[in-house]
Amino acid sequence: MSKIKLSNQEPKGTSDWLPEEFAIRHYIFTTWRRVCRSYGFQEYLTPLVESAEIYRAKSGEDIGGKELVTFSDLGGRELCIRPEMTPSVTRLVSKIYASAPKPLKFFSIANFMRNEKPQRGRNREFWQLNCDIFGSASLAADLEILQLSLDVMKAFGAPDDSFVLRLNSRKLLDNLLSVFDIKLKNKAPIFRILDKYGKLSANEFIDRLEGEGVDKPAATRLAAFMGGGEQAAFAAALENSPELKAAKQEIDFVIQQLEALSYNQVKFDPTLIRGFDYYDGLVFEVFDNHPDNRRALFGGGRYNGLAELFGTESFPAVGVAPGDETTRLFLESWHLLPLIAEERYYFPLLSADLLAESQSLAAALRAEGKDVLFAFEPQRPGKALEFANKQGIKKVVIFGSEEKSTDQYKIKDMLSGTESILTLPGL
Repeated sequence: MSKIKLSNQEPKGTSDWLPEEFAIRHYIFTTWRRVCRSYGFQEYLTPLVESAEIYRAKSGEDIGGKELVTFSDLGGRELCIRPEMTPSVTRLVSKIYASAPKPLKFFSIANFMRNEKPQRGRNREFWQLNCDIFGSASLAADLEILQLSLDVMKAFGAPDDSFVLRLNSRKLLDNLLSVFDIKLKNKAPIFRILDKYGKLSANEFIDRLEGEGVDKPAATRLAAFMGGGEQAAFAAALENSPELKAAKQEIDFVIQQLEALSYNQVKFDPTLIRGFDYYDGLVFEVFDNHPDNRRALFGGGRYNGLAELFGTESFPAVGVAPGDETTRLFLESWHLLPLIAEERYYFPLLSADLLAESQSLAAALRAEGKDVLFAFEPQRPGKALEFANKQGIKKVVIFGSEEKSTDQYKIKDMLSGTESILTLPGL
């Protein structure tokens, strides 16, 4: 009878994290958590699975469509593994919003799944920080999310010139389309195409716009604008359109406030889109300036109308969502990953006759807050030190017959080679 042979490789687009890699992710998550708590945000978590419909409604054709990982439960309900957090946390908040004191300031660090092609900086399974403010329509709330985003970068030690925060507004974009004679009622499909501008050829971009009802001259002008052209038409529209002018004034105000707080990495980018359908105010993305990693690191924005999906009155909301993989690449590219060394102790069993006393000493060291790896089999001192080196353990507990006879033990520092002599606990 043949034995079943299964692959020991993780599913495509996912990653096993061995202790060394987990330590890096733990550093990223701990930094995120520290910054969020410093702003008074509280941590929450939602289920890994949700109704598929809440993502189809507002997450866009990619995330809410072909990238959605769906299945049916025993009751025949169509569920999905969450591909993002914003609809989930909005659902959660919609249950408590009416009676909760405002604003609500929530954050989570959770994993997600999207059925997309894995590539550098983008896996099918990924982790994100999601940080949101609910219940305030004030620009001060937008300003705090932007400030927090910049402080996240500072917390990782990012040099001032290593990144830029690009800022735009859906209010501006809504009125911008009319500058190019695009007067469609449903603008969401147009924004999705604009968001893909950098991934499409010029002809593909124009063809897709035409497929949504934009005539070719308007599509050609819009393509030119996305590439940095049509600035005269844009400048004239800013002067002549009260709606465009008001949206631009909001952007200018936020940039001025951030500059007054000594944040100088923010600039207006009228071509910034953000592909989610639910955005309806300021939107932004943080971009990596490294020549080998020029890409969007993360983004966010305001989404005041999303709660209507759940049959409740809409409420103001603004948030941001950095991802673990792009953050890791940024830290790696700029050589910002710290040397992460766990303070572990190795306690070799130098004699089988000392098992009880060695275990008692190990327990006492753990009670002091030390992380102690205890050996199961007797070892010679040389083998014990060799093992500690291979494990990257910097401290070794020495307790043999000689130490027992003097009611002492030693701690050997593997880096300096020095030994500290200490009295056994309880003596």
